[in-house]
Amino acid sequence: MNIKLVPGNSAGTVTTYYLRSEGSTWDEIDFEFLGNLSGDPYIVHTNVYTQGKGDKEQQFYLWFDPTKDFHTYSLLWNPQRIIFSVDGTPIREFKNLESKGVAFPKSQPMRVYSSLWNADDWATRGGLVKTDRSQAPFTASYRTFKADACVWSSGKSSCSSTSPSQNSWLSQELDITSQQRLKWVQKNYMIYNYCTDTKRFPMDLALILDLVFTSIFPYDNPCIIFPCVRS
Repeated sequence: MNIKLVPGNSAGTVTTYYLRSEGSTWDEIDFEFLGNLSGDPYIVHTNVYTQGKGDKEQQFYLWFDPTKDFHTYSLLWNPQRIIFSVDGTPIREFKNLESKGVAFPKSQPMRVYSSLWNADDWATRGGLVKTDRSQAPFTASYRTFKADACVWSSGKSSCSSTSPSQNSWLSQELDITSQQRLKWVQKNYMIYNYCTDTKRFPMDLALILDLVFTSIFPYDNPCIIFPCVRS
């Protein structure tokens, strides 16, 4: 999806592009763009829900002004991983670690949604900066939506009757170059990572040592699973 975000004073607003299933125990994969005062950077807020439970937020600044032109925001969701990308650069990878007790969204079909809404109770500086309604209308622009997906109909997936070569994204992963770009983004532009927030997710030493000695650390970003294992 190509998106150009709300220009000027966008504090309190949230522009979204996300996948979501139906029901009270829904799955969801979120791109949310948190507005800010003029001159201050947007925050890209990402989250993953499984069976109605989220709390897996990572937040980033962008390396460009997302209000000046359209930029491409992409989601790759397959049985092995979820990859969030901006202009082809991966910013987050959420791996399927069900074998380690981490829930992963893979059993519910999801639809694509987008919205622009007022969230001034939390969106900008934790709700300290409110929406200035005198700046309305707030306008975000979307174009060039493209989806390559399995279609769920009558209890059956369209991918079940096709060969793997026709849906190569089902096994797609990050190559070495993409892994390096991901690390560059996370080193220079990540501003919040739920897995290092020990106030929200206190960890006991015994569990950390158990995770170390059961070989979780070979994963690219081992800390992403600590809170999930506890939950």
